[in-house]
Amino acid sequence: MKILVVGGGSGGHITPAIAVVREILEKRPRARIEFWTDRKYYKNVVKITTLGKEGGDLPIRVRKVLSGKFRRYAGWSFLDYFRNFKITFVDLVCKNILGFFGFLGGILQSFCRLLNKKQRPDVIFLKGGFVGLPVGIVAKWLKIPYVIHESDATPGLANRLLMKGAEVVAMGVKFEKTLKDDNGEEIVDERKKNWEWVGIPIGDEFRKVSLPRQVSLKRSFGFDTKKPLVIITGGSQGSEHMNEAVQKVLPELLKNASVGLIAGRKHYEKMVELKEFEKWEDAKLTSNFRMWEFNSNMHELLGAADIVVSRAGATTIAELAALGKAVVLIPFEKLPGGHQVKNAERLEKIEAAMMIRDDKMVKKPELIVEKVRELVKKPALRRKLAENLNGEAKLDSARRLADIVIGIGEHKIAELSRGSREAVKKDEDSAGKSAGKNTGINRDGQNGSGR
Repeated sequence: MKILVVGGGSGGHITPAIAVVREILEKRPRARIEFWTDRKYYKNVVKITTLGKEGGDLPIRVRKVLSGKFRRYAGWSFLDYFRNFKITFVDLVCKNILGFFGFLGGILQSFCRLLNKKQRPDVIFLKGGFVGLPVGIVAKWLKIPYVIHESDATPGLANRLLMKGAEVVAMGVKFEKTLKDDNGEEIVDERKKNWEWVGIPIGDEFRKVSLPRQVSLKRSFGFDTKKPLVIITGGSQGSEHMNEAVQKVLPELLKNASVGLIAGRKHYEKMVELKEFEKWEDAKLTSNFRMWEFNSNMHELLGAADIVVSRAGATTIAELAALGKAVVLIPFEKLPGGHQVKNAERLEKIEAAMMIRDDKMVKKPELIVEKVRELVKKPALRRKLAENLNGEAKLDSARRLADIVIGIGEHKIAELSRGSREAVKKDEDSAGKSAGKNTGINRDGQNGSGR
């Protein structure tokens, strides 16, 4: 079986796709899998697939594919575009023009790669985002079945455009009751028959840890095992707003707990001055603060935490739910569709997380200190939030998605095999009829060619 997996644009599209790949290979070790991603995340995917699940290689081929992102900002008024003229011109004009040509390049590149029937995949798995849009469009043209996965309650633009042609629309969380397609029309029940709620695939390493294991993990990172540990993360690239807020309130935070900060690859250099709070003596951490650009063992770092302060991306939330952590979510409200805000609001409503909106945190960074202090002083509240969030975890998501992809791929193979047999039989019948005409016997018992 040949399977194409496409994901990129953010780490939230990469890690779930890799989790599904691992499950597929566990169930179908002989499957031939290609992973297409954008230039920005190519090295990340190569690194992840080279390390594999237990340090061994994943037998898949990783390739770059052209794509183009359509940038827009949620919640901006007409005047905001003029007030932020530099952003408007650079991001919304120049980068969108480049993105359009990248999209066209992705269409052409995907068409050329998928045109050869012998090399064509039996099924394509698209893990959302702009990277999959050109591939999905070409798959629809060439009638290659594809599955899409949407992590958020409101599908992104790429998935909205691809939904209609998908064999299965897999949902990370249930979509909002009133969901409109890209033409602004409400999606009727007839179109919802191929929707399936599977959850968000995450790695097996994201699981609840016992108290002794948590203490051991704290010690391994150098933190005081008797103090609560707060891990603050804006994701692999980092969050400028969250980093700036931490810079302003770190001394206050350290009065209440140990703190670990993932500054992010994009913003780490701007945060180097915080290293003065990270003090070591005889290879032992003495200040209860550590900062990383990124940590490849995030499951261990988050497992060590008592409290996590994080963005509200769907994949991050799924990982924290599996770990069963008390979480303060800081959604970035200007993302298209406002999906981070919706994710956080839903969890706050069911008492599975606390929330601080990004714009409020920017104006008053002390809100982080207030939330953390409350959770440190109220262990019962911590446990309640952690238990409620853990109740949202769907630990079999990767397996279920793998089953869907394999099922569609095998159905496609069976169809092609049946079609080939029917074509052969048809050719044999035609040949038989033709031979009968040429060697037929006339009424006088003579060969049809005699007189």
